[in-house]
Amino acid sequence: MNWMRFKWIYFLLSASILVPGIYSLARWGLRPSIDFSGGTLLEYKLSQETQKNKIEEVVKKIPQIELYSLQQTAQKTYLFRFAPLNKDKAEEIKNQIEKELNLSVEEIRFETVGPTLGKELLRKTIIAIFLAAGAIVAYVSWRFKDKKFGVCAILAMFHDTFVLLGSFSLLGHFFGVEVDTLFVTAVLTVLSFSIHDTVVVYDRIRESQKLFPNTPFPQIVNKAITETIVRSLNNSLTIIFMLTTLLFLGGATIRWFIAALLIGTISGTYSSTFTAAPLLVVWDKIVKRKQ
Repeated sequence: MNWMRFKWIYFLLSASILVPGIYSLARWGLRPSIDFSGGTLLEYKLSQETQKNKIEEVVKKIPQIELYSLQQTAQKTYLFRFAPLNKDKAEEIKNQIEKELNLSVEEIRFETVGPTLGKELLRKTIIAIFLAAGAIVAYVSWRFKDKKFGVCAILAMFHDTFVLLGSFSLLGHFFGVEVDTLFVTAVLTVLSFSIHDTVVVYDRIRESQKLFPNTPFPQIVNKAITETIVRSLNNSLTIIFMLTTLLFLGGATIRWFIAALLIGTISGTYSSTFTAAPLLVVWDKIVKRKQ
């Protein structure tokens, strides 16, 4: 099959996903959790199902309490996000809910992160992402001894990164999904997965160039894709099936971490074949035109 015949369709499909995500990032950004912004998380399990607006009304009556958000994470279980609170205030909130709504409350989680620690985590996160990306660029450039392989691999990696960031920006704006340190772990994992599959395709291209030096470059890329696509799909589908199962059965605390890995895995599988490889063909065509 002539895969490169449809390269502009692949680019158009990528653009249809990237453009809304980048627009969302530019306009709304990401919704940071208390890991980065500072604050207190309280998770309560109530003895009976209760409407969120009733719980909010009760909590907002308490003086010196600033409620940022409230969401239901499971049946009868609610997650509150406040400005930083001490344990006494958390106990007051619990008692007030029990008194006003006439039900019992079980505390599941109480976490507080100060604004200073949140800023430090954000700084370290940015440094970690740049260090990982820099190491990947250095490795690919050294491994293939040709800058076009390194540049195209990094462009494919940025493709996956912006797909993931854009998706969570949209999820944050419309559904209140927050990004935390687990999300950072997912981003770094996606970066490595994206490059891993791309290197497999690029290795096959390099081997074919040595074996068939007179064959046109687009044909070599087609051959490499044909030889690796089944292997890539089989490898990725095993991961996708596992992540999909965890997404529905793994619980609320890791749900969005798993969702980030799932989005990144699908994007990385697609980009290694239908972004990284076609970019090489376009690069080669531009160079030959200039010559």
